[in-house]
Amino acid sequence: MDADHSLTAAEAEGDERAVEAALRPRSLDEVVGQRRVRDQLGLVLEAARLRERAPDHVLLSGPPGLGKTTLAMIIAHEMGVPLRLTSGPAITHAGDLAAILSGLNEGDVLFIDEIHRMSRPAEEMLYMAMEDFRVDVVIGKGPGATAIPLEIPPFTLVGATTRAGLLPGPLRDRFGFTAQLEFYEAADLETIVGRSSRLLGVELTSAGGTEIASRSRGTPRIANRLLRRVRDYAQVRASGVVTHEVAERALDLYEVDQLGLDRLDRGVIDVLCRRFGGGPVGVSTLAVAVGEERETVEEVAEPFLVRIGFLARTPRGRIATPAAWAHLGLAPPAGADLGLFDVE
Repeated sequence: MDADHSLTAAEAEGDERAVEAALRPRSLDEVVGQRRVRDQLGLVLEAARLRERAPDHVLLSGPPGLGKTTLAMIIAHEMGVPLRLTSGPAITHAGDLAAILSGLNEGDVLFIDEIHRMSRPAEEMLYMAMEDFRVDVVIGKGPGATAIPLEIPPFTLVGATTRAGLLPGPLRDRFGFTAQLEFYEAADLETIVGRSSRLLGVELTSAGGTEIASRSRGTPRIANRLLRRVRDYAQVRASGVVTHEVAERALDLYEVDQLGLDRLDRGVIDVLCRRFGGGPVGVSTLAVAVGEERETVEEVAEPFLVRIGFLARTPRGRIATPAAWAHLGLAPPAGADLGLFDVE
């Protein structure tokens, strides 16, 4: 993925995770937005404290960048216990999971990111661990193999997934509390940008914060990333204060427009409208036309374009909507197939 597009990518990579850690809220009271999830989760944790027991297992689902890892850290902080972190792709064998579970102490919170990508043997072991707080460790192979039961102290599993539909029913049913995180409102993102600017020591005007929030695609991670880039621009090419004009100039320089579309997003709808007459066109052909991998177009650009109503997926291919034509300042050709009634 190119440098321009990484500004509006919802995933965090490399050093950015360390920067994010400094900006995360530490308690539920500090969390901005997600009011329904915050209130429900607060009730679950308070009830567990009153019973002096580990909270029920928690499943957090939603697009990347909305705060699933942050909520897992808050759960551990609110309960006053350690947090153990791992990810689904890292658990390739049942033995990997057994090693993690055997190291837990009573009340610990185990966070498994991308839990839908765990191996099947580990997943089946997790069923018993979540329900009965024990696992059977198999020693040896073949007819001589022996299953040794291993007791595990009560713990809380927090699973995070961007694709809840890929979780098997038996695993999903073992979570006592499931939270679906939603994209953030602009007002909440303004509050987040304001808080982050204070933590980073950035002088930010209200109008500057509004401009950054409006281009952040409803995602706090993107809002914080754009804030850091606008800060750089303000320090190098302005007085150091992030005003509306400074934020606008900086984000225009980084090719993030008023709706949060970046160069790849605009390239997709531009090619779709100008070269293919609005579609329908297959995603592979679309990817070749914009010079990107199919996965990049399908997993990075498409979800946002669909969400804002610029692109529709149909059984025959991708189609530009009237809103996409209007954004480019173009009129759909007469008789264009807008595909509004056969969307997948």
